[in-house]
Amino acid sequence: MQPHPKLSLITHFQNLPDPRVNRTKDHELIDLLVIALCTLLCGGESFNDMEDFGYAKRDWFEKFLTLRHGIPSHDTFNRLFAALDPKAFGECFVRWTQSLRQALAQEIVALDGKALRRALDADQSMKYVVSAWAESNEMVLGQWKVADKSNEITAVPELLRVLELAGCIVTMDAMGCQKKIAQEIREADADYVLALKGNQEMVHDEIQTYLDAVLTERTTPRPVGAKLSTGAATLAVWETVEKDHGRIETRRYYQSAELAWFADRAKWEGLRSVGMVEAIREVGGKTTVERRYYLSSLPRDVATFARAVRGHWGVENKLHWVLDVWFREDQSRARAGHAAENLATLRRLALNLLKREKTKKRGIKGKQLNAGWDHAYLLRLLGLQI
Repeated sequence: MQPHPKLSLITHFQNLPDPRVNRTKDHELIDLLVIALCTLLCGGESFNDMEDFGYAKRDWFEKFLTLRHGIPSHDTFNRLFAALDPKAFGECFVRWTQSLRQALAQEIVALDGKALRRALDADQSMKYVVSAWAESNEMVLGQWKVADKSNEITAVPELLRVLELAGCIVTMDAMGCQKKIAQEIREADADYVLALKGNQEMVHDEIQTYLDAVLTERTTPRPVGAKLSTGAATLAVWETVEKDHGRIETRRYYQSAELAWFADRAKWEGLRSVGMVEAIREVGGKTTVERRYYLSSLPRDVATFARAVRGHWGVENKLHWVLDVWFREDQSRARAGHAAENLATLRRLALNLLKREKTKKRGIKGKQLNAGWDHAYLLRLLGLQI
């Protein structure tokens, strides 16, 4: 397929294989992709929306698309996205994001899975997509589909290998706390901060016991002249306090580079520290305390450790939440062939375009409305001039 010379975004998709046989190609692949993408940028969701949007904007699209057989039908969009090779589409997406991504030292890259809840038939299991979210760049770097939640750990190494992560800090929840994943991250010249939970029960209990003990020693009054142990004396501490609508949340971050006590330290590639976060929430006169524990290849630098732990939640708040609320990903019923995965990639492409456009000081929904109202703004999102 040949890229449109005026549409820079599409140049990154010029080698995308067209799955259709020649005799069925009534519409250019570029035309289908651009109409579909514009539909999502303006708040549409389904294949029917793509057809209706195409007809509503036909005069405008004719200024820069071929449309040699008019506007494609919703069935045409459905068949294309069901047949399109999701791996090839995802690789084009990664190349495009890498071309836009600003190189930042110790960029937080959070990896996490998300269910495509309604994109299945009665006899199918839930589909999941693992996404890589770059916190400072505020963009999705790439994604990989897995058959179910338990297979996230098999998809992560595949995703890590196609991303450029040198100098980054990769964060994952407890599902990703695996020796193989730690090794893959270090081989990519990146650091890791991996949450611990029941999937690494013995390691979790060891680290919990150690950090709780040195923290107790650190905070318990002691006789004058009594010395702290090396672990307690070198325990690094960072605290943040947030107040909002009657809620007070205090987070204390603790990090230790003393690892001589940890029997399995050599089994975790590049392990240099362990950490804990103590979250104290006060709401309506009630106080709750939660502690979470981490393995990390970071040296003792508690401010950076705190930034990584806090930054991980961007994948939930700035990606998954937005996809469900503004792109209604959980409500999508597209499930034929590869349609669910390919639409998931297209949504993340649209989100990246909306996030990186800074002239409108509005949220995602506001930008979608502006894109639907204003052709000039939609062109700006696409990086197109006509």
